[in-house]
Amino acid sequence: MPVWLIPIAYMMASMLLAGVLPRVEHALVPHVDLGISASSALAALSAVASGMMALTGIVFTVAFVMVQFSAVTYSPRFAARFANDPLLFHALGIFFATFSYALTATAWVDREGTGRVPIVSWLVCVVMLVASLLVFAMLIRRLADLQIGNTLRFLGDRGREIIAEGFSSAYDAPPTHPARAPDAPEGPPTQTLRFGGSPRYVERLDIPALAALARRAGGRVVMGCAVGDMVTSGSVLLRVHGGTAQIPEAELLRAIALGLERTFEQDPKYPLRLLVDIAIKALSPAINDPTTAVQALDQIDDLLRRLARQKLDVGRVRDAEGTLRVVFPTPNWEDYLSLAFDEIRMFGITSIQVLRRLRAALVGLEELIIEDERAGPVRRYIAHIDAAIEGSSLDELDRGSARREDPQGLGLSR
Repeated sequence: MPVWLIPIAYMMASMLLAGVLPRVEHALVPHVDLGISASSALAALSAVASGMMALTGIVFTVAFVMVQFSAVTYSPRFAARFANDPLLFHALGIFFATFSYALTATAWVDREGTGRVPIVSWLVCVVMLVASLLVFAMLIRRLADLQIGNTLRFLGDRGREIIAEGFSSAYDAPPTHPARAPDAPEGPPTQTLRFGGSPRYVERLDIPALAALARRAGGRVVMGCAVGDMVTSGSVLLRVHGGTAQIPEAELLRAIALGLERTFEQDPKYPLRLLVDIAIKALSPAINDPTTAVQALDQIDDLLRRLARQKLDVGRVRDAEGTLRVVFPTPNWEDYLSLAFDEIRMFGITSIQVLRRLRAALVGLEELIIEDERAGPVRRYIAHIDAAIEGSSLDELDRGSARREDPQGLGLSR
């Protein structure tokens, strides 16, 4: 259910409850006098109804501050985390429900001049008020997520989840087996699927579905877009090679999830992208906060260490017989290095702290994969960093200090 429907659902349920419960209470529950007069009950319900409107305004203010702060301080792409937070919409829903219930329940106080107070309905309103205050306290507590440490840890955790789940299951692809014979050449495409509509981002690929469709058609699906790409009108989504039958376009489109924003799903590059955004924004002259960039590099370092131990080439999917059925683009090791370090190197070239942490991350990666072919690009990147330091505006003493790797940036030379 879309999150914006949550408050409406709460409000409709509360109005239904407020219309049914007093009737049931009036018919089945004997009148209980707890010493609450009709005027007092009416005043209390009215105060709850009016007070909830003010509290709702405060919640909107808190939500606006959270979204604006995250967009300005961290990244506009990170603001969606708070703008689409289910807790925010559940809080608004409970506030709307309390307001609607209290307002509707006033109609049953002193009904027909009997002076009777629907005590059960009145107590339900009190319980809803307490629940609203508890949810409001939880929402204020959520402001702690705006702290830089919590923000970076959240992005790092999402990246670790994607790496652990995505690469272990190879994007939920069916098991791959060595081909029984060399792969047949692709040849000319027998079917081409193009996108038509307003620009969208590729959020997810249903690889098992594409493999099943390719096998049914006796061909091979070659994706023209990767997860995270924007597709515009006329962009090639995929091509089918060697197919003996046409695949319905509707079935192919169902296997490609498109949306208005990039998402974390199936995209290990996206948490890296957000961490780099935070780092380079911290390095801007307007903010000048290299320590935040170093903290972002801590998370980037961990994600790259995990990626270094994964089989990155998961873009060739075979069926149970070993026949190649789906080919889709995936980033290689150098793509990840470039995404993680290039912009931070460019914007942090005058920060000794950032350069030392950057070099420490690369040296640590080289030690981790020293026997692997991926160590070569890491060594070249270390040489690139040293060359950039040599050509920077730093003096000789500062250049010598910047070439000392330090996991803390400015803490321990090692």
